[in-house]
Amino acid sequence: MKYLALIFALVLGSCARDSSPPVQQDNACSILDQRSGWLRAMQKTEANWGAPVHVQMAIIWKESSFRARARTRQVFFLGSIPTGRISSAFGFSQALDGTWGDYRDATGNRRAKRSNFGDASDFIGWYMTNSNRRNNIAMDDAYNQYLAYHEGQGGFARGSYRQKDWLVGVAGQVRNQAARYEDQLQYCT
Repeated sequence: MKYLALIFALVLGSCARDSSPPVQQDNACSILDQRSGWLRAMQKTEANWGAPVHVQMAIIWKESSFRARARTRQVFFLGSIPTGRISSAFGFSQALDGTWGDYRDATGNRRAKRSNFGDASDFIGWYMTNSNRRNNIAMDDAYNQYLAYHEGQGGFARGSYRQKDWLVGVAGQVRNQAARYEDQLQYCT
């Protein structure tokens, strides 16, 4: 019986996918070496939506650090009683429940999961396309695409980010990371 349990554990363990985030997250080639299917997923999104791979990567880098099950931090009452999370943001894309529902309705992809990299990539492409259509943001403009991604289409149109110096700084980080990824992607094999 012990041996049967051990064999079952080994078989089950070999089927499990590595859910840890890739190391060297500033290096696009290293990320794609560690997660071979991710490039195909992002290239498919680029073909479908026109969202450049390097911009997708920079948004995922900032939103979740490439963690499939990323969540916002827990909020506590009186310092020790958990009361929930800051928002419903979840997964690689940190999409909110409502926005994820809008994506699934609009695309007909009812089985999409925020913890699935391909689905998260497709969501980002869909969202960037909406930012392009509604706010005239170029698909390769990582800075403004990120601001619209964070603030929502209406918030971006109203300029809500202008009162958030910290967010403008974060958008600058996303722009810089996208540029690094774009340069590095030329040399990945």
